[in-house]
Amino acid sequence: MLTALNQIRVVEQGTFITGPCAGMMLADLGADVIKIESAGNGDPYRSFKTGFYSAHFQAYNRNKRAIGLDLKSEKDREVFYQLIAQADVYIQNFRPGAAARIGADYETLSKINPKLIYCSISGFGPDGPYAQRPVYDSVAQAVSGFLSVSIDPEQPRFIGPALADAITGIYASLGISAALVERSRTGKGRRIDISMVEAMMHFAVEPFMGYFALGEEPSGVDRPRLAQAFIVRCKDGQLFAFHLSSLDKFWDALVDAIDGHELAKDERFSQRLRRIDNYEALNAELNAIFATRTRPEWVERFSEFDVPFAPINTIPDVISDPQAQHLEMFVPLSGRIEGAEQTVRPAYSFDGKRARTVRAAPVVNQHSEEIRSALTQNPGIWPAMKPEAESMAAAQ
Repeated sequence: MLTALNQIRVVEQGTFITGPCAGMMLADLGADVIKIESAGNGDPYRSFKTGFYSAHFQAYNRNKRAIGLDLKSEKDREVFYQLIAQADVYIQNFRPGAAARIGADYETLSKINPKLIYCSISGFGPDGPYAQRPVYDSVAQAVSGFLSVSIDPEQPRFIGPALADAITGIYASLGISAALVERSRTGKGRRIDISMVEAMMHFAVEPFMGYFALGEEPSGVDRPRLAQAFIVRCKDGQLFAFHLSSLDKFWDALVDAIDGHELAKDERFSQRLRRIDNYEALNAELNAIFATRTRPEWVERFSEFDVPFAPINTIPDVISDPQAQHLEMFVPLSGRIEGAEQTVRPAYSFDGKRARTVRAAPVVNQHSEEIRSALTQNPGIWPAMKPEAESMAAAQ
């Protein structure tokens, strides 16, 4: 495991993705993250499909410990406040106003621990005309403008993973990390507010700047057209992608790779700006050429030329991909009770060292006894994480 944030103590009271993703990012870097869930079934994301340990929950809650607390109970609230008193970071993604109703608002927790970095994640921000609206990933993508520049307007549909949720969690972890650095100088905590709409607007800064600079309304086809990025279908029906960017050398290499010298003589494609203006026509011509060979044949051929390319891999394809294997991207899950046996490791390497294992996401209330016992025996002292071997033994 990575150790950059060792001895940083995090209390996370997040549900679904944004809060848990922020906690996971810190946990992946070595922070000790205690996930507080409602007593009973815990985070609703546990039962996103069936049971209480969905693959979706496993994805964003690894490397954490879990305890179930009912903050309406005086006894459980005292446990919560004891954890806060010794924490470095608190994360929640409640709807605005909900934290105050359970005594988990910034004003209350900062009095308990003035050095606390308090991170509140919301959909639209802590106030404003939309603040109380319910928000999920697709809504944030839509209102932020991101969706308008990431879909084909002729065939609009949601695609891919929950980008707004995950990106907001990553932004939150970045803000928390910056606040930790600042606190090392000032000794003071911070309140961090971040919303999904703010994160996605910042993430889409390039199309916003295009609008501000050029006065042109961006669309979902602008980026691939300007970047000269193409997805083509091969003879075997498999998809193949390449990206020519603004460098003529890549166009020249593509022409050589596909034996497309006649295509290059076409006035519509003879210069980059003309290729941009005639993007759809060029796309049709390229698809006709790629339909003459299978994808493995094109991959073998393109390997001989200086063109940025890749087959569009499925998830199973990626698992067996030589580069992914070389990077050792898939690691075992330690302390596993149920669920997947392996996962994707954190993306970082520190001094050439990567995470070799990841702790499995906790089952409901898994660490309640050890956390409560430690607080009872040593009031005011953060309950230490058990060594990995002990944790595994306790889980079996």
